[in-house]
Amino acid sequence: MTTTIYGIKNCDTIKKAIKWLDANNINYTFHDYRVDGLNEELLAQLYTQCDPQLMLNKRSTSFRALTEEQKNNLDNDSLKALFLDTPTLIKRPLLIKDSESLLGFKDAQYQSFFQ
Repeated sequence: MTTTIYGIKNCDTIKKAIKWLDANNINYTFHDYRVDGLNEELLAQLYTQCDPQLMLNKRSTSFRALTEEQKNNLDNDSLKALFLDTPTLIKRPLLIKDSESLLGFKDAQYQSFFQ
């Protein structure tokens, strides 16, 4: 079983998710967008795992910084360009286990996801 958690290390939700994974002895790889990067190849892979519209974090500071024109034109292609330019627009954490994905962190969701 391969588990990868995507996000940025200073995100509080990432910290909670990693704490949960460690406490439950789940082996994982952490991919920090700021350190490890986000390129078109990785984003294309993530798009096969998760709906791009669901990946958009509309509660983030990065989203609020978008222009109204950008916010009104959020199809998958425009999202791709925005995600590559500003990976903090991607909801965190994005967890991928084998071919399954989970966005965000809630203890109960992680419990059932790893059963």
